[in-house]
Amino acid sequence: MSDLDLQIPSAFDPFAEANAEDSGAGSKEYVHIRIQQRNGRKSLTTVQGLKKEFSYNKILKDLKKEFCCNGTVVQDSELGQVIQLQGDQRKNVSSFLIQAGIVKKDHIKIHGF
Repeated sequence: MSDLDLQIPSAFDPFAEANAEDSGAGSKEYVHIRIQQRNGRKSLTTVQGLKKEFSYNKILKDLKKEFCCNGTVVQDSELGQVIQLQGDQRKNVSSFLIQAGIVKKDHIKIHGF
């Protein structure tokens, strides 16, 4: 029994580096672009995870004008502010956010289908 006590490894946290990297402001925050199926062929594109310093209404206004679709900003208790757009606009939104310099390409995750 005493041999087993000696073989117990010291307290090592394999995730210590990952937690240290996450502590930086906005270092690992992703922008999630999702599609939600409504009824029939109708769908809804949601964008969440943008930094709070951006004006969601101005981004929404530009997105609506650029892609000729309607949209709204919804306040969610868990997710914060979420941009909703009509139709499947996932690729359009991701390219718009990258070209506008709002988000880097590495920080965008596209979900769905």
